[in-house]
Amino acid sequence: MPAEQCHTYSQLVCEHLASSWQIMRASRIACYFPAGNEVDLFPFIEFAWRANKEVYLPVLGLRYTGQLWFVPYRPEDKLYLNRFGIPEPVHDRRHRRTSLRNLDIMLLPLVAFDECGNRIGMGGGFYDRTLANLQHSDGWQRPKRIGVAYQLQQTHKIPSEKWDIPLHAVATEQGITWFEESR
Repeated sequence: MPAEQCHTYSQLVCEHLASSWQIMRASRIACYFPAGNEVDLFPFIEFAWRANKEVYLPVLGLRYTGQLWFVPYRPEDKLYLNRFGIPEPVHDRRHRRTSLRNLDIMLLPLVAFDECGNRIGMGGGFYDRTLANLQHSDGWQRPKRIGVAYQLQQTHKIPSEKWDIPLHAVATEQGITWFEESR
């Protein structure tokens, strides 16, 4: 898509997220900075700050773990570029102790999604590995996982494996779709 259309659609996605009752009830929200033409969530991040919500961003863990840590991100925080050129907040190790269970919502970038909440990420498996430890917990419902994409990224069916982590919902420029089994 042309950059102008990505910008327009990103604005719409952010508006849908900001008006969602699930977001209104959330206190701690994990966001991301876009790579390439991914949906840009910065307008939503600014909304979350104005609404006194805690915003978290992913930072890469050690290379051999392939996991993400989520650290607080405030307007005054400085950023640096990680090994993929994606901004991360400058932080110390104690900020890497945020438990995923303490996050209310996690917004995930994706390449494709289907009508059942299956997704394809960028191929690194960072989100799947990060969430894998929570998958087998009793009553695992936090954080709610909302994929963020453009509607044209929806496909009919994505094969899923036992290790794949499904979404609770997906947000596009057309609105937010919650998947039946996750309501």
